[in-house]
Amino acid sequence: MRSVDEQLAMVVDAAVVPEPIRASLTDALGLMCAEEVTASHPVPGFAQAAVDGFAVRAVDVGGAVGLRPRTAPDEDGDADAIAATAPAAPAAPGAPQPAREQSLPVVGEVPAGSQKPLRLQPRQAVRVATGAPLPTLADAVLPLEWTDRGRRRVTPQRPVATGDFVRAPGADIQPGDVAVRQGAVLGPAQIGLAAAAGRDKVLVYPRPRVTVLSYGLELVDLEREPGQGQVYDIASYVVAAAAKEAGADVSRVGIMNAEPRQLRETLNTQIARSEVIIVTGAVGGSGAAPLQDILRELGEIDTARVAMHPGSVQGFGLLGEERIPTFLLPNNPVAALVIAEAIVRPAIRRSLGKSALSRRTVPARSMRPIDSIAGRRGYVRAKLMRDADTGDYLVESLSSLSAGPTHLLAGFAEANAIIHIPEDVTHIRPGEVVDVEFLRQRS
Repeated sequence: MRSVDEQLAMVVDAAVVPEPIRASLTDALGLMCAEEVTASHPVPGFAQAAVDGFAVRAVDVGGAVGLRPRTAPDEDGDADAIAATAPAAPAAPGAPQPAREQSLPVVGEVPAGSQKPLRLQPRQAVRVATGAPLPTLADAVLPLEWTDRGRRRVTPQRPVATGDFVRAPGADIQPGDVAVRQGAVLGPAQIGLAAAAGRDKVLVYPRPRVTVLSYGLELVDLEREPGQGQVYDIASYVVAAAAKEAGADVSRVGIMNAEPRQLRETLNTQIARSEVIIVTGAVGGSGAAPLQDILRELGEIDTARVAMHPGSVQGFGLLGEERIPTFLLPNNPVAALVIAEAIVRPAIRRSLGKSALSRRTVPARSMRPIDSIAGRRGYVRAKLMRDADTGDYLVESLSSLSAGPTHLLAGFAEANAIIHIPEDVTHIRPGEVVDVEFLRQRS
């Protein structure tokens, strides 16, 4: 019997990383960048207002009296929030109050996107919108909330220093800066940086094309009513969803015709268009023997028992001249899903160029006893929780050898985690710490 680690090493080593392609930014989310994206121009490309207000020379408003302490803008440039949290400072006894002579004439207005140059003269102000280019000689923006909101003349109610509420040219990116590094996974921030660098497409490692096929004389498609001795083709849907969640571009072909010539034709067609092939129903009984014979004609296929439960019976091999990694799974939906999570998912992640091949695991205290099979790694569907007082993880198994059948899919629908039980452990007592793998979070 082969160990889980040996099986996993074999399939990950055979994973095919597709050649990089140029993808639009709208299609690149979650993919790994295959190049360094460098900026050819500064971002922003000009001095622009960070808030609505008045472009001024800082020296012209720095001497006003009776002002509240100046506060730096928040990360959104929201001067309204700043004004709300900065209380007015009382004027010193006998200090003069703001007077008409302290106001500045408003000599123009610049909206965002304006291409009309303006020049500011000493002791003047220009109304500017957020994102608008600053007039020449202006070195600060006086937020609208820090003024009397005058239209023809404006009276400052706070001072500003040079650079306040101004986005300087190149403050985000300078020409030649690396906006996105090779090997970075493209999340929203990386896509935004690529866009800021002026790129609408980027070189990425594409999602591997995964084809899911099913085989079994007992299987019927969902649009048909199962007859005596027939069951719905469930496993192929389960595995296709798991492969897609892992990041693959999935094509579920469905039930293959069992006639040998048509089997060969279907398999050859899918070999030519796939980076990974998964066949459910290809192991687990004598009925799969004809399919396995044909698969061995097309490449190298190995079926073996792997020291895990459920899902111990599985197969793996390389088909066609391109040596396409091919997984053989049982038609048992739970066993197929466990194999997809434990064995197939890491191979897909490697094809995507990801460094983290498996999901995150955490230690958690078991709330129930759990039985496992000696010599096999157990994968037990479970519900992971957190203690509100201590912050410790708690886990409740939803199946075990003693609690009920391990083949029922309903338990997985309630699970948000899988407990990993080592091969040399046959029983977990309540309160013992176990390794738990997060599944996708459910709302």
